[in-house]
Amino acid sequence: MAGVSRLQYTNEIRLIRVMCSGRVDLAFILRAFLKGQDGVLIGGCRLNECNYVTQGNYDALGNVYMGKKIMEQIGLNPERLRIAFMSSGDGILLAEVIDEFTRKVRQLGPLGQDEGLGRDDLKSGLEAAAKLVPYIKLVERQRLRVPVKSEQGYHEFFTGLEFEGLFNELIASKLAVSRIMMLLRDKPRSSGEISRILGLNPSEVSRHMNSSSRQGLVRYDAGCKSFMLA
Repeated sequence: MAGVSRLQYTNEIRLIRVMCSGRVDLAFILRAFLKGQDGVLIGGCRLNECNYVTQGNYDALGNVYMGKKIMEQIGLNPERLRIAFMSSGDGILLAEVIDEFTRKVRQLGPLGQDEGLGRDDLKSGLEAAAKLVPYIKLVERQRLRVPVKSEQGYHEFFTGLEFEGLFNELIASKLAVSRIMMLLRDKPRSSGEISRILGLNPSEVSRHMNSSSRQGLVRYDAGCKSFMLA
């Protein structure tokens, strides 16, 4: 409708059409940031007005909530990711949402800059998160099912204490280990270095290293007092 009505919106955004917003996988979101995009905006049908019986826009909403939580974990501003729901006749709304989101992303600046992340740290964090996507999908199916399919239900679930606890237990620890493995891929690091670079608590790093050592993933070199990949 925006094109038919010749509505103007910023040309700083690249549009990618998909059959359903539910097709925008969490892996796609992370890949967009890995490719250097400063922000990701997902547009979907209005909730409960999906053209498919699967109600894929709820899947998209869940992916955005999960994506924002992961972004927080790796040091990215979650405001760089947004979802908006509208009908095919909401051309004016589409143009407004695009312009508003573009202004916000422009204000945040290039990816990682506002967050104080170096290029290598940014890439490492995103790659570590991307490697966990299959595991996250499995956890979502088994332990993170939203009890009520409504916008309010999703908001209450993903911002509630139950989700926070489950996320920390099932995903945050795995993500921390994945980030550590990505860091050790470059060179051996001491637990202090790992703690400082990733912003993790020293005791948390020690716990992850002990667990990873028992699993045969890393080993400790007493000579250089550093951990390295096994």
